[in-house]
Amino acid sequence: MTTTTAFHNGHILTDHGFESDVCALVEDGHIVAVLPGAAPKDTRIVDLAGGYLVPGFIDTQVNGGGDVLFNDEPTVDGLRTIAAAHRKFGTTGLMPTLISDDTAVMARAIAATGDAIDQGVPGILGIHLEGPYLNAARKGVHDPAKFHTPGKDELDLVASLGKGRTMLTLAPERFSTDTLRELAARRVLVCAGHTAATYEQLRDGFAAGIRGVTHLFNAMTPLNSREPGAVGAALENPDVWCGLIVDGYHVHDAALRVAIAARPIGKMMLVTDAMPPVGGEREDFALYGVTMTCRDGQCTTADGTLAGSALDMAAAVRNTVERLGLPLPEACRMASTYPAEFLGLGGELGRIAPGFRADLVMLDHDLQVQGTWINGRA
Repeated sequence: MTTTTAFHNGHILTDHGFESDVCALVEDGHIVAVLPGAAPKDTRIVDLAGGYLVPGFIDTQVNGGGDVLFNDEPTVDGLRTIAAAHRKFGTTGLMPTLISDDTAVMARAIAATGDAIDQGVPGILGIHLEGPYLNAARKGVHDPAKFHTPGKDELDLVASLGKGRTMLTLAPERFSTDTLRELAARRVLVCAGHTAATYEQLRDGFAAGIRGVTHLFNAMTPLNSREPGAVGAALENPDVWCGLIVDGYHVHDAALRVAIAARPIGKMMLVTDAMPPVGGEREDFALYGVTMTCRDGQCTTADGTLAGSALDMAAAVRNTVERLGLPLPEACRMASTYPAEFLGLGGELGRIAPGFRADLVMLDHDLQVQGTWINGRA
């Protein structure tokens, strides 16, 4: 016998904005109706207590969590720990992200992701390979000793997941447009990042199938008056998605507000670039054998280089509202609807509407997470 769960007595984010006089009904892991009025009889009730029900957050850049770095534990257990750590902060779907590493580690990470999807590990949507095909001039915290140009066999590996989504961040100036087109044709979501590309080079990359930009502004050529750079190319193009790290450290709030105003609604995504301390107990972690430290929400090397973040998605949503001044519905869509559309999952995730998966987050009035559901399961 199917049990119907009714979410009511709160503000539910639908396609019309927050509605307070409706209830959302969930059966068998999917939303079956959003109805006016109180919850029907003979349903299991979830009382929102005047809070907010929003689509589950989707994070396309998660390096680690729960004291686990994906590079160090490219296993199903490692993925399970990372996903569980981020779920506490409203992330119901994520792309575990492998920082530039050796080919053997890449192969293990891809295989583990496929196994995690087969085993139904909650929240795993695919894999994000951030490198190792980057530009040393914009390396950030990545180890340039790992950087190289892939041959055919390695490109085959990149495209080998066969399930879920594969996202690849690369420096487009290191690739021919034919190779970029081939990757896009093989359903790899190609993004530009850690790049010294000129405006013209990235514009050509977009034409060849680059779909997005990884952490806009960071580790790329800036926007200048006579040299628009990668940032200028990204802001000009209405079709690409851009990831934003809204933590007060990676990008100045004013630059973020200008960028958001410059782009069409629906093309800016919140990401965390999260490191192991998110949802964990330790403030320090190691990357490439070097100790990184997280203090006051900022992760750095000893010389002050940013090393990912200690940001979670709920905090990213709060920062977008409180620091950038965006309305809460838009901040939530930047954390759910738009990344779902970027991943090609906009027909099943990222909205509270009939037919969509019941990946949901309950927030209180302070926008703190009070509950999460993945496929309707708490």
